[in-house]
Amino acid sequence: MADVIPRVIRMHASDNVAIVANDGGLPAQTSIIGFDQSDPITLIQKIPQGHKVSLKNIATGDAIKRYNVIIGCAKENIPTGAWVHEKLLEMPKAKKFNDLPMATQKAPTTVPLEGYTFQGYRNADGSVGTRNILAITTTVQCVAGVVSHAVEKIKKDLLVLYPNVDDVVGLEHSYGCGVAIDAPDAIIPIRTLRHISRNPNFGGEVMVVSLGCEKLQPDRLLPPGSFPIEHLKPSQTRPDTVCLQDAEHVGFMSMIQNIVDSAKPHLERLQQRLRETVPVSELVVGVQCGGSDAFSGVTANPAVGAATDLLVRAGATVMFSENTEVRDAVDQLTSRAINTQVAQDIVRELDWYDRYLERGHVDRSANTTPGNKAGGLSNIVEKAMGSIIKSGTSPISHVLTLGDKLKPHQKGLVFAATPASDFICGTLQLAAGMNLHIFTTGRGTPYGLAACPVIKVATRTELATRWYDLIDLNAGLIADGQSTVEEMGLQLFEMMLDVASGSPTWSEKWKIHNSLVLFNPAPIT
Repeated sequence: MADVIPRVIRMHASDNVAIVANDGGLPAQTSIIGFDQSDPITLIQKIPQGHKVSLKNIATGDAIKRYNVIIGCAKENIPTGAWVHEKLLEMPKAKKFNDLPMATQKAPTTVPLEGYTFQGYRNADGSVGTRNILAITTTVQCVAGVVSHAVEKIKKDLLVLYPNVDDVVGLEHSYGCGVAIDAPDAIIPIRTLRHISRNPNFGGEVMVVSLGCEKLQPDRLLPPGSFPIEHLKPSQTRPDTVCLQDAEHVGFMSMIQNIVDSAKPHLERLQQRLRETVPVSELVVGVQCGGSDAFSGVTANPAVGAATDLLVRAGATVMFSENTEVRDAVDQLTSRAINTQVAQDIVRELDWYDRYLERGHVDRSANTTPGNKAGGLSNIVEKAMGSIIKSGTSPISHVLTLGDKLKPHQKGLVFAATPASDFICGTLQLAAGMNLHIFTTGRGTPYGLAACPVIKVATRTELATRWYDLIDLNAGLIADGQSTVEEMGLQLFEMMLDVASGSPTWSEKWKIHNSLVLFNPAPIT
């Protein structure tokens, strides 16, 4: 270790802990900078990478601060130079929803960002896609195997005839039958799937495969006349629907061929879509983190926040989500709301989720995973402070409830309420209209979405190097001192334009796709 320069990172001058940045951590007896004291600090035990070291003596009951926020109180005396881990912290109680600062923060003065464009697919409804995909909506899990088989046949036999079409995907899910379809909260998965079917990357083409006996009938999922489908004939009242239980299907291959034949006119129309130059304001970007570690709030998420600010300045829409991972920063959210109504909407969504968790006899503390803790995150408070940085500094202009879809005027920074689960969050952001996804990770995950390009950003150089063909951008260079948050944010912004214009991400190159997971808080029958 004699040749290794110890590196520790403190997020705010008032913090009494810092994290170890060195790969492999630092051994006992290592001397590190003393920050507020003139003498260096000597580590009294080995501290793993990403984990916290005490910068001063912390007495039992004293606050432990990171990001200038109390992330816990010491359960016992913690001497200077000690490893501060989750077993030593008593987590603070959640903030109450009363007496919050409501739209009190003055929006920063910014100059509009002009002149940036990308090559996208403009749709008849005014939205813009970053990909040209035929999506096949399913009403129930029972048809998933048949649809998967049909999709593979379409890719093999037909896709070569339509070179402008990027892909064919089945919107498979585990919903549709065996559910309390009339329960009040059942509308959440239904409208989620309904809105995903209209994602901008699908070009207005809606094709449905139904079993026939399921509770979620096609007319309930997509009520006639409930939303426009530009290519419907006057005699049609709903999108093309293949029902597997129809008498016309004699044998398995009859079902497959019917789906394949139904796909042809959709592929022909998608083939006519061509990329054109569009302004950055047509981007709808969802940001999310998964497999987070203590570096998430130091490198990758701040870089995403810097890119978020650039996107908002350019007139684009950015959605941040993950209810439990912003809950402990609720006061920061409500103070940044553009007006009191938006602040109240934020409280409404987080309060609903609190009550949802209470019904399951858990609270927000159930969020942190073993991987989060192994990466240095002691609890959900610390995790939340690093998560919220993805939203940048712009005022929060709109709030979306679970499964809702963005309206054309809802630009800027949007809080889209979702659970923190990677798969459910991504699914709900697709329903909201996302056409590009940014996913930060510290522990590593091969996450991807079939319906939307996913740019994966690593928090650490070690991960980016080890997963060189899975990670698209290494924000660990910030911790290494080789880049700044602002430089990395600009690099990410420019990468977004390339990807939105058709450059494939690693997930797309490998065709790594996670399944859609609909959030269903209603009972299962």
